[in-house]
Amino acid sequence: MKYGLATGKLLLAEPFMLDENFKRAVILLCDYHHEGSLGFIVNKPLGIKVHELLEGFPDESIELYFGGPVSQDTIHFIHTKGDLIEDSMEIADGIFWGGDFERVQFLLNHQVITPEDIRFFIGYAGWSPGQLEAEMAYKSWVTAHLDKNFIFKDYDERLWSEVLHQKGGHYEVIANISDFENLN
Repeated sequence: MKYGLATGKLLLAEPFMLDENFKRAVILLCDYHHEGSLGFIVNKPLGIKVHELLEGFPDESIELYFGGPVSQDTIHFIHTKGDLIEDSMEIADGIFWGGDFERVQFLLNHQVITPEDIRFFIGYAGWSPGQLEAEMAYKSWVTAHLDKNFIFKDYDERLWSEVLHQKGGHYEVIANISDFENLN
């Protein structure tokens, strides 16, 4: 587990990252291995609802998030209902990725799954073999432990600061660094 990287960990962008895709991003690492890695940015809501993109989607209140710059023509989801959604992959204790989408729609339609149980993403963040480790060596990312509340509660814009603050130590100072765009 070099650099603390593992499936189910969080990646936080360093405070001065200029890439708008990842500025102050918190990424849930859903698949980490030597052949490459994949995750979803969990704190960048797009300001649109899933039903606006998917005709016939059963819940009009579920927000759509920017998962990352790769394959922005795909929709992915993470959830807490792996026991109810076939083909889900557990990525952390009680947090699952993917599964049978028709089953998800059925469960949403019957209010067995609520918006607090699931997150939808357009695209994902992906790294080729060795790329993420190189970025870690360059100090582009900080790893953190996952708390289910970070994903399924409405932290969004303050999530990056909140996770760093909870890491403690010098990360608390980093958490308070201003987003320099807001200084003008």
